[in-house]
Amino acid sequence: MKELIFVVISMTFTILLVRGDLAVKETQEKIILSDASNTVLVYHKKEMKPPEGADPNYKRSAFIHPIKTPKGAVLTSIHPKDHIHHMGLWNGWVKTSYENREIDFWNLKKAQGSVQYAETLSIHDHKSEKGFTVIQNHVAFEPGSKTKIIIKESFTIKLSKKNNKYFIDYISNQKNITDTDFILPSYRYGGPIAYRGPEHWNSDNSKVLTSEGKNRNNGHATRANWCSFTGPTKSGEATFCILSHSSNHDSPQRVRIWSNENHNGAIFFNYVPAQEKSWNIKAGMNADFKYRIILSDKNVSPKKIKDYWVNYNK
Repeated sequence: MKELIFVVISMTFTILLVRGDLAVKETQEKIILSDASNTVLVYHKKEMKPPEGADPNYKRSAFIHPIKTPKGAVLTSIHPKDHIHHMGLWNGWVKTSYENREIDFWNLKKAQGSVQYAETLSIHDHKSEKGFTVIQNHVAFEPGSKTKIIIKESFTIKLSKKNNKYFIDYISNQKNITDTDFILPSYRYGGPIAYRGPEHWNSDNSKVLTSEGKNRNNGHATRANWCSFTGPTKSGEATFCILSHSSNHDSPQRVRIWSNENHNGAIFFNYVPAQEKSWNIKAGMNADFKYRIILSDKNVSPKKIKDYWVNYNK
């Protein structure tokens, strides 16, 4: 077993915790989870600017990209031309009402709100699991360059590896820190987890499957305990699967899935707790969400995914 290593470099800082092959490293700009030489995922603390020529309001922190399989295939993308605000694996509420005004934390071009990294609470270094917990603020932009934090989110990522697959626990605790209810009218997308697949995956070479047997053309607005995405990589075929815990609000949650008609079948997915029914995060109250992501360099069968979901909910 490798020993604990702590490194400090000049005016910046680097925290490196290593045991076995999995490792977690924090810098001033990022938190990196790796497996030997493979960078499994990168969480962005520093605000990233949009591509040159794009509206500067598209800048954002508090997202994950890339996410890789054990063989190093990248299964996320950011800043696609059709939706510049799509950022790998991220979250944000779209249709909200707060103090009688609408605030969109998702569509950044509106400059109404955003989700921002605030601070790192802890770095997790366990024998078979690495990760971190950070604070993400859901910030409303107000007149006169003022801002107001409405939701303070404790966001946790935990990475483990088993049977040559990666398992990523994605845990979001969102607290309304104000004295006014945060209202979430029913809407087709927006919420605690969203995913944009690799740019080369499309309707011709990739597949979408939910726990209920739905696909990209009939899955939108249906309920699902899990959803898997498979597509080609340099080494064959890979799977990215998201399991939703049964304790989540409105479980099994409804989903947003793009069809073949959406941008040539590009992969976009979102669990939406307020898709069918409006919902409030009351003043001073918490909303907790738990998901598990499975990454494999093979096509994982529906039966196996169901087994993973059952085990996840024990």
